Amino acid sequence: MGVLEHLSELRTRLIICAIAIGAASIIGWILYAQILDYVLDPYCETLGQRCTLRVDEPLEGLSTRFMVSIYTGIGLAVPVWLWQIWRFISPGLYKNERRQGILFVVCGVFLFLLGCSLAFWTLPRALDFLIGIGGEDLLTEFRAKAYISFVIKMMLAFGIGFEFPLVLIILQRLEMLSYKTLRKQWRYAVVGIVVLVAVITPSGDPISLLALAVPMYLFYEISVLYGWARNRRMEKSLLVSGINKDGS
Repeated sequence: MGVLEHLSELRTRLIICAIAIGAASIIGWILYAQILDYVLDPYCETLGQRCTLRVDEPLEGLSTRFMVSIYTGIGLAVPVWLWQIWRFISPGLYKNERRQGILFVVCGVFLFLLGCSLAFWTLPRALDFLIGIGGEDLLTEFRAKAYISFVIKMMLAFGIGFEFPLVLIILQRLEMLSYKTLRKQWRYAVVGIVVLVAVITPSGDPISLLALAVPMYLFYEISVLYGWARNRRMEKSLLVSGINKDGS
């Protein structure tokens, strides 16, 4: 495929993802009340009492509902955009690797949900740190839009961060990266992961940073191990095929 064909293919994949997110956002709009109660749980747990959010502008309630719906749509459309990513990169893989698309999507969805769950578990501890560091003289009363944006961005940051091993594995399968390079550059990887986590997590607190940075580095090491195992398997396959040719 030429450059224009690649761009046309990418545009098609992006349009499908946008349609999926739009359709899933309708579900977020319908289930807005239930999602809002769920998002409020970490805040109420931190305060140890029933809690509410403040609205300062007439249109803030409407914009908040739109925001929750769109972010929910992004989350629910994860299987679709993972599948579109796979369809876009699969022509560059070996034939036996192209059949693993379902496994790629399942693993991607599982890792995304795992990251979101970890973020939600971390939120009360992060909020406790952020509220406490300001001192007892400050009255804690979050604006609805600011708080919901903070929670959802945290969950998306963790969910997307947990896709890190899939990215490294795909780059190795496309032969754009080798496990030997990853193994040699682990020190730079540690620094890069910490910097990346500090940028993508909206809270910036040490609890959230450690909660995401440590699993991402473990995923980095797992990707190195995967590359080593894949390389050994390919070497054995070439050796066996060479023996068969000599024998024939």
